[in-house]
Amino acid sequence: QVRPVESGGGSVQSGESLRLSCAASSSTYRRYSMAWFRQAPGKEREGVAALDIDGSTTYADSVKERFVFSQDIAKTTLFLQMNGMKLEDTAKYYCAAGRPNQSLNRFQALDAEWYNYWGQGTQVTVSS
Repeated sequence: QVRPVESGGGSVQSGESLRLSCAASSSTYRRYSMAWFRQAPGKEREGVAALDIDGSTTYADSVKERFVFSQDIAKTTLFLQMNGMKLEDTAKYYCAAGRPNQSLNRFQALDAEWYNYWGQGTQVTVSS
């Protein structure tokens, strides 16, 4: 079973950068499509970035050219590098894992329905 654990949240100012990490307890999590979601108070959870088992990445339009989803060489930790942060990036960020050996297309990749395993989230706050 995959149990994502997020870390790295905090407070930054507009324009600054922050890197989130997601570690999974299972050594086989590399078989899962992984994604970052976020939820701001009073808003629905939205997909931010996804990394499919085929290695392809998908980004929400709101974070393209600013956020980068990557993994370490050992493939045990995922990272979300967030650059040029904006006030609207303030939210709780969640790391999620899909279903084993299931590849997601770009329409599914940022849809929470396709993810079975969720972390507890880490808060990111951007101030002016």
